[in-house]
Amino acid sequence: MLGGRGRDRSTDNDIAISWAGRTLTYAELDAAVEQWPHLPVHDARSHGALSHDASALDLPDALICVFAAARQGCAVRVEDPASRPERAEQPSPDAFLLVATSGSTGRPKPLARTAASWVDSFPEFTDITGLRPTDTVLITGPLHATMHLFAAVHALWLGACVTDDPAQATAVHAVPAVLRDVLRRMPHARVAVAAGAGLDDAAAQTISIQNTSTQNISDQNLSAQPIRLVEYYGSAELSLVAARVVAERSPLRLLRNVEARTEDGYLFVRSPYAAIGARGWFGVGDLAELNGSELLVHGRGDAAINVGGTTVIAEDVENILTALDGVRAAAAIGTPHAVLGETVSAVIELDGTRDLELVRADARAIMAKEALPRRWTVVQQLPRTASGKIARGALQ
Repeated sequence: MLGGRGRDRSTDNDIAISWAGRTLTYAELDAAVEQWPHLPVHDARSHGALSHDASALDLPDALICVFAAARQGCAVRVEDPASRPERAEQPSPDAFLLVATSGSTGRPKPLARTAASWVDSFPEFTDITGLRPTDTVLITGPLHATMHLFAAVHALWLGACVTDDPAQATAVHAVPAVLRDVLRRMPHARVAVAAGAGLDDAAAQTISIQNTSTQNISDQNLSAQPIRLVEYYGSAELSLVAARVVAERSPLRLLRNVEARTEDGYLFVRSPYAAIGARGWFGVGDLAELNGSELLVHGRGDAAINVGGTTVIAEDVENILTALDGVRAAAAIGTPHAVLGETVSAVIELDGTRDLELVRADARAIMAKEALPRRWTVVQQLPRTASGKIARGALQ
């Protein structure tokens, strides 16, 4: 599992992890994994109450612990130490990762998944993203947010380097809001993977501007390359479901071994990459449209706002607002209304270049009346989950 895609003994001295001033080569990482303490024999076999726990460790030690658990055939917990989900039952005997949902709409829920539920998707994910063993992959959030744990484990499976330094990174996994900011600090960026929320126009435009600048540099015969922007749709329960290369203007497409259907507009997925307990046809409450293997995701159903019989998708409103000049980030929620049922309220972060009245005027000029926020609130910082997604439960 460690460095499993084409890495051999001649590359043991390549850097596996470069984090907060600490550096581990693949040889050192392998030795640290081998030396990690074992669980009691009876627990390792029965998957009893005990398990490895990487939750409170810094990233290098947490990843050592995760790979040690895989090597020992044990389960490992990677949860938010400040908000651990309650686990009423013992994990399944084949459980490897004990993780949780992000908690964007409420308290995190416990999940367990096998090693195969991630590793089996790695080859196709590698092909889609174009990530290479020579890449240095920036991790932009804590490992208890599963998209970051997936990114780090995939990078080490591939034989790449995991880092916290944007200046050295050639690839990054992030939610769109984080991606917009961090790419400006990545002079060597080659691949950007967006996930955790729908890709908004502002994030795509950031990469488009950088690629235009790159083209100008290339025209001067200097070393440069465009950024490959990849978006994928998935969830903590389902892992990878669909992906696309944005520059190809293609829609999200289901992964080869993933099936999907819709019922009353809600998406249900059957996937070999799902967590234990999410096998069979499973939905996370997202609204979507299917056309063969092509997938269009409208957002979380519980984030749909019913305005006088018109369904307004919160993510659609947020994408429009975030693209307005002067808006750094935005969230949309429903507010009860005696006549219309609900109206849209906006909670936004301004970047300091324009005031709220100008932003509201721009919104009125382009938005349908049902989607136009009736109430506006400016905050210094929106509440977010560990992965960077908007914490709607906190907003409500």
